[in-house]
Amino acid sequence: MNEQQRLKQLLLHKSYRQGVFTLTSGKTSDFYVDGKQTTLDAEGGYLCGRLLFDLIRRHPEPIVGVGGMTLGADPLVTAVSLVSYLEKAPIPAFIVRKEAKGHGTGNFIEGKSNLQPGGLVALVEDVVTTGGTLLRVIERVENEGFRVGLVATVVDRQEGGAELLAAKGYPLKAIFTREQLIGKVARP
Repeated sequence: MNEQQRLKQLLLHKSYRQGVFTLTSGKTSDFYVDGKQTTLDAEGGYLCGRLLFDLIRRHPEPIVGVGGMTLGADPLVTAVSLVSYLEKAPIPAFIVRKEAKGHGTGNFIEGKSNLQPGGLVALVEDVVTTGGTLLRVIERVENEGFRVGLVATVVDRQEGGAELLAAKGYPLKAIFTREQLIGKVARP
């Protein structure tokens, strides 16, 4: 079994739930992928970090940082950064706050001083539905002077997020699409 197959097993066992759920986007769904149950697991976090790092490593231009919106991306950016270090190609991590820090520096981005000013960064997320969260992250990261070169997720629910991001010039790379993970294609 390869790493991607093992991660799929873990996601289905730890993160996938059936029922009626309200998503961050406000939509309701008959299934939910609670990515943190897998990304906070030692093996699951490592596999996510390894597979996302592989996507980043294949990018045609060098990526100088990996980040995402707190809380969902926190374990992912850490895992990718640690894997990159183990692979002798270190990429620092950064975290984008939901609101600017109310004291001290007032930063939206934590870990910013580890990044090259104006550098090309990758953004990661555990699950993408409509892409709204990633658009907010992109805006904040670009407002801080960085360039977004890659947007990647563990699971793309295939509910418009990839299309929205692509229309704005940010193609989404996914370890798994909804169809690959659970065999169901999203309804329009």
